[in-house]
Amino acid sequence: MKCPFCGATDTQVIDSRVSEEGNSIRRRRRCQACTKRFTTYETVELRMPQLVKQNGNREEFDREKLRTGFVRALHKRPVPTEYVDEAVGRVAQKLLSLGEREVPSRQIGELVMHELYKLDKVAYIRFASVYRSFQDVDDFRDVLRDLD
Repeated sequence: MKCPFCGATDTQVIDSRVSEEGNSIRRRRRCQACTKRFTTYETVELRMPQLVKQNGNREEFDREKLRTGFVRALHKRPVPTEYVDEAVGRVAQKLLSLGEREVPSRQIGELVMHELYKLDKVAYIRFASVYRSFQDVDDFRDVLRDLD
């Protein structure tokens, strides 16, 4: 760690403490060159991957946009809000666990379909009809057969 006073790179950790929330570490340091003390904080930085759209454009992951997709598919369906929030959380966690910088939007669509399948079959079919661009009734029948 570089000293903020003299710029020396040789610093010593005097004390380390975990924050009350448990999500950061506070470190007291002493510069070996100028002997001044300073505090640093260490936190985890989690970064969601960027989405690569069908047309090649990239955009930041938007948890609210994901939630809106769930809510639209579940419109007027008897699914509690807490279940929707949990499903959104599982999709976001899965994306984080991939450890990738970029994820195709198609992959997120598949994750959403998997979660909707568990939540509500009607919502699953609604989402699938838009996501897979159903062209005719036969496409619906195919998905309905998969539900059985």
